[in-house]
Amino acid sequence: MKKLKDILDNYSGIDGYRVTEKTVLSYELFFVHRDLETVRSTDTTSTEVTVYVNHGEFEGESAFHVFKSMTEDDIKAKIKSAAARASLVNNKPYELPGKGELTAELPTNLDGYEPKTLGRMIADAVYDADDTEGGSINALEIFIYRDTTRVVNSRGVDKKQTVNRVMIEAIPTFTDEKQSVELYEDYRFTVFDKEKITAEIREKMKEVADRYRAEKPGKELLINVVLRPFETAALCGQLSYDCNYRSIYSHANLHKEGDDLQTGDGDKINLTMRGVIEGSENSAFFDADGAPLSDKQIIKDGVVCGSYGPVRFGQYLGIKEPSGNLGCIELGAGTLEDEEIEKEPYIECVSMSGIQIDLYNDYIGGEIRLAYLHENGKTTPVTGISMSAKLSNVLSTLRLSKKTDVVRNYKGPVKLLMKGVSVL
Repeated sequence: MKKLKDILDNYSGIDGYRVTEKTVLSYELFFVHRDLETVRSTDTTSTEVTVYVNHGEFEGESAFHVFKSMTEDDIKAKIKSAAARASLVNNKPYELPGKGELTAELPTNLDGYEPKTLGRMIADAVYDADDTEGGSINALEIFIYRDTTRVVNSRGVDKKQTVNRVMIEAIPTFTDEKQSVELYEDYRFTVFDKEKITAEIREKMKEVADRYRAEKPGKELLINVVLRPFETAALCGQLSYDCNYRSIYSHANLHKEGDDLQTGDGDKINLTMRGVIEGSENSAFFDADGAPLSDKQIIKDGVVCGSYGPVRFGQYLGIKEPSGNLGCIELGAGTLEDEEIEKEPYIECVSMSGIQIDLYNDYIGGEIRLAYLHENGKTTPVTGISMSAKLSNVLSTLRLSKKTDVVRNYKGPVKLLMKGVSVL
């Protein structure tokens, strides 16, 4: 980094630069059934340089990768080529983040274990849930990562942060003499909790057995539908992007500050973009530009109240103190209890092929691969169905659970109730 910085600081053909260095240490285990087939450890570093060139009223940028095998002449040749490309790009100028130094590590308990020990503990936690008759974990892959990102720029920024995280990929399977059914589980965390891992996988083992038994309902339904955190996070993501500086600057946003998204009597949406959420691997102290992150509420009681995003587009919009490109979403808890949900028939979505949300066409829907139909005191697994509804109606009448959880970059209610959804 020192060598690279010296070359860039003394190169006369550019007006600024940013260097991003990412180092990933990984310990990976691959199981087939319960047999450990492969163990792999990696240590990789990638370095990307972005150079900025001012020409006339415009500013251009271009990036290239640097490898340890490169000589000083190789790097200078890359800079020269990138500068030439940047001179052809006609962006509106903006100022890179200024002076700031930081070395930080996001809170975790993963670094308290040797990777080999942690991998074995995670595998044991997963296989403790492999106790469903007719079920098995067909394959299991465990990835233990330690990611370190460093950003250095021409204006004095030198920041480094480290994230410890784990990803589990499992294939719960249910088999009898007729057929076999599988589900895919992608579970991520930054804090090791054996009981929570086992509970998560045990739930998936139950779901794959129910997927085997699930049937398509005999008629079209107009019914309440409950979403889980993964789909709720996708909805929040669409609402948040509508408030991103980039979206606003390009006139791609549908709503603006002061717009009321909810006119009914449902729980009010309170949405805040955050830099750090405990337990989320998306947490960060600074963004890709090296800009510090400042939490920003963007929806308050259903009304758009703010915006957030990268420094560049914040400057284009005249924002005095841009928030930085915040990567975590927190949705405020609601008032919904399970007892209230159960007062009317409802479908609880378990697995979807991908929820579809279109703000401009006022639509929410998607294919449901597995759900539970709760009706007349009975719970029936169902499959082969799709749901659809007007997004504005959903937003106005939705209910949010009191109980919350952290799933990837989302913290918020574990259940979102949509009323009067068409299911066929």
